[in-house]
Amino acid sequence: MEDAALSPEQDMTSADVEAPDTMAPDATAETGGSVHLLGFSDEILLHILSHVPSTDLVVNVRRVCRKLAALSLDKSLVHTVLLQKDYQASEDKVKQLVKVIGREIQQLSMAGCYWLSGSTIEHVARCRGLVKMNLSGCHLTSLRLSKVLSALQQLRSLAIDVSPGFDASQLSSECRATLSRVRELKQTLFTPSYGVVPCCASLQKLLLYFEILDRTREGAVLSGQLMVGQSNVPHYQNLRIFYARLAPGYINQEVVRLYLAVLSDRTPENLHAFLISVPGSFAESGATKNLLESMARNVALDALQLPKSWLNGSSLLQHMKFNNPFYFSFSRCTLSGGHLIQRVINGGKDLRSLASLNLSGCVHCLLPDSLLHKAEDDIDSSILETLVASCCNLRHLNLSAAHHHSSEGLGRHLCHLLARLRHLRSLSLPVCSVADSAPRADRAPAQPAMHAVPRGFGKKVRIGVQTCSGPFAGHQPSSAFWSLLKNLPFLEHLELIGSNFSSAMPRNEPAIRNSLPPCSRAQNVGDSEVAAIGQLAFLQHLTLAQLPGILTGSGLLSIGLQCQQLQSLSLANLGMMGKVVYMPALSDMLKHCRRLKDLRLEQPYFNANAQFFQALSQCASLQRLCLVSRSGTLQPDAVLAFMARCLHLVVCHMFTGESLTTCKSLQQSLLRSFQAERPALNVVIFPLLHEGLTDVIRDVPMVHLDEITLFKSRVAEEPPNLWW
Repeated sequence: MEDAALSPEQDMTSADVEAPDTMAPDATAETGGSVHLLGFSDEILLHILSHVPSTDLVVNVRRVCRKLAALSLDKSLVHTVLLQKDYQASEDKVKQLVKVIGREIQQLSMAGCYWLSGSTIEHVARCRGLVKMNLSGCHLTSLRLSKVLSALQQLRSLAIDVSPGFDASQLSSECRATLSRVRELKQTLFTPSYGVVPCCASLQKLLLYFEILDRTREGAVLSGQLMVGQSNVPHYQNLRIFYARLAPGYINQEVVRLYLAVLSDRTPENLHAFLISVPGSFAESGATKNLLESMARNVALDALQLPKSWLNGSSLLQHMKFNNPFYFSFSRCTLSGGHLIQRVINGGKDLRSLASLNLSGCVHCLLPDSLLHKAEDDIDSSILETLVASCCNLRHLNLSAAHHHSSEGLGRHLCHLLARLRHLRSLSLPVCSVADSAPRADRAPAQPAMHAVPRGFGKKVRIGVQTCSGPFAGHQPSSAFWSLLKNLPFLEHLELIGSNFSSAMPRNEPAIRNSLPPCSRAQNVGDSEVAAIGQLAFLQHLTLAQLPGILTGSGLLSIGLQCQQLQSLSLANLGMMGKVVYMPALSDMLKHCRRLKDLRLEQPYFNANAQFFQALSQCASLQRLCLVSRSGTLQPDAVLAFMARCLHLVVCHMFTGESLTTCKSLQQSLLRSFQAERPALNVVIFPLLHEGLTDVIRDVPMVHLDEITLFKSRVAEEPPNLWW
């Protein structure tokens, strides 16, 4: 695959290429009878260099020899510069990059570069040819933003944060002129404000992320009222895409209403995507009702997402017009199977254009219309069959946070029907939905073994000793889940999340701290089903949460051995809650995860000891680690030794049952030891149940908080290719 990781011989980064004092001449194509890297064609070398961070190309690779100097500055490499997650991009490297290739850059993303100072961000003003720029997560004041934008007359796409203290009156006339030509704007709001929206008269795409806290750090209550004047009214007449995602909090809802009020007065004629993502309830107002009625009359949409309270019990969907839709999200709505078929699929209408569908939390969407439903009821397979047949080109499907139980009928299992969606690349399912049958009353629950995997006639084999001849020995290849994965060999993102699972650190969902017991059918999903995931050779992202049927975790080893493209792994509440039975298997798995970058582990009573960190240190590419463990423990010396061995790790978040004194001491030791050599280092060690956790969390950079610290389902969370 084109975006596959490079081999060690090809991956030329600053760790591999030393910058000589003088530029070396071109190397010969052959050395000692063997083919030299520089003997490849320019096309192949350019493809290899496209995987090297831009800062390394400019600072190191271009100084190796004349040929690499020319190739490193090729337009195909400098036209677009992506610095997000280039954690080695120091202040000096970024300044040098802008100095050397600044005038050639047309697209620049510095999203999440929180470690760079405002004065370094200011150097972006030298990139006068910029057309698209993402500065989300960067330190920007109103004056600094004004200075940067004043120099970028070609800019048409912009992403920024609006932080407390932002003052639009400080924007210069040159800055406002640039903003008047911007067609795409993404704003993350940390304070009640219109930001730069009133200056953007040509907006076609507007993405709004509301991250405003109800109270200041000092405890003062914030107001959601904005100063509305003639110059503050947003410009929506050319708008085609409107997207708003709200973090929990009353004030976020108050501010988004002010943005929507202008839309309700006059709905843009060319609007084709309208999406609002709100956790919890968001009551309708007169203005929003007028807006929805106007949209139903005047526009045909390609993408739709509305708060659940706007759709529940409403005939709105019946009146909405759609034109080749590519994204639907009905997350948490009380959408019945009949409504899904009649109002969304229009009785089986051809929806081959639909690429992404989010039915997360739609507990009735695969059940016939009835008021008397129970969680243990079986789905109506004919509803799912109609959905699969109508939306045959789906690439992203989310059915999590619901009980979708299949009957015993042959070929009617949910997994068998989903196996027909051969184009799927990401899939999120509740754990109980992949069970082959309902649990039998006469079957006693199996007792978890601590260090052995039962095989054959009760024979026990120690974890870590590979005795099977193939990766799938020990599981049932006839199971519905095994068959599903066999028919989806190109799946890249898989989530198996318990129907009743709730994280100990909720944020983008209503805060429910009391954990519910897992669905009884989930007991039938265990190590063999996890081992079946090893079939997915192209798997990059995996989430397993609330699987009580895990006995030893032996299936994890199959994933580690076979899924060599795995980049992010999230495990939560596996096996019995009182015991961490899968520790030996996880240690064996991690030894094989050479490309793993993100690991999130949430498990009560987890002992983060030397054995765990020794295994984890073999994940040579690991960059971010988050450990959440109620009543869990950790060994400070083991953490320090692990950080010293894991050279690319820049995020270390641990929320356990340790004392505040222990946590603060370890955090200070890590920062003192590694901050100088790792500019992006972000360390948070804190007691999970401490009352001050909220204040600690608010200081975590949004890129890490959103992507790894907080647990959530990410499949079909947003429309594909929404921004970059």
